[in-house]
Amino acid sequence: MTETIARRARVTALYICLIVLAVIFSGPLGWLILTSLKAPNELSVFPIQLLPSTPQWHNYIDAITFIDFLGYARNSLILATLSAVLTTISSAWMAYGFARLSAPGKKFWFGLLISTMMMPGIITLIPTYLMFAKMGLVDTYVPWILWGLSGAAYMIFLFRQFFSGMPKELEEAAILDGCGHVRIFWRIFIPQSWPVLAACMVLTFTAAWGDYIAPSLLLSSDRTTLAVAMTAGYVNEKGFPVQNLLAAGSTLFILPVLLMFLFFQRFFVQGFSTSGLK
Repeated sequence: MTETIARRARVTALYICLIVLAVIFSGPLGWLILTSLKAPNELSVFPIQLLPSTPQWHNYIDAITFIDFLGYARNSLILATLSAVLTTISSAWMAYGFARLSAPGKKFWFGLLISTMMMPGIITLIPTYLMFAKMGLVDTYVPWILWGLSGAAYMIFLFRQFFSGMPKELEEAAILDGCGHVRIFWRIFIPQSWPVLAACMVLTFTAAWGDYIAPSLLLSSDRTTLAVAMTAGYVNEKGFPVQNLLAAGSTLFILPVLLMFLFFQRFFVQGFSTSGLK
């Protein structure tokens, strides 16, 4: 009886801690939503007004009409989808080679690939921009296609860990039936890799959707993404940011990523737990 009470007390304490942490981490999002519902004169009052006196739901409509919100969102969706699909497929294909094929120096090249994860992407951004500029690819979506086809080190690592744990009997049976490696990859490995596919899709889509630096360097104003357009678009005639519209636009901005994560949540968590990252 005493052990049962102690166990329930520990579980209760754990749930209380988790609830407190959830409230703390969701605080910025809650403040963003409350700000998006305030009138302009309620943003600079002192003491700070937590709740809006009257929710200004039209701020969301104004945020969409103040800039070409839907047009920039379409650009972001195209780039994020291209990046997510191409990066996931190319990373899975390269990981299949590292996990299932034999080649001299395979461990060395895989270690070299993993070491690139320690290099910040900002270091290679300027050389990459100069290279694309000389090739005439600035103000096009081709750089994102090339980045997607080249894969991502972290995604290759996830797929490689998952593929390494799959039984060899499946592969050997397919080879005996006359299947080549391409057919084995598409017919056996990919259908069983939904958890890792979902994790890679969510991560790469989120990174491309929220990227600011690369689109601001490589794309013009009419082809740029929503993340870039929002930083310079929500300003008044005096050049000051319209904070309530910016908050409303930011709330709408995170909805696609949030919905995508909720849709793939079960596969997303399972993808990490089955890829050697427990």
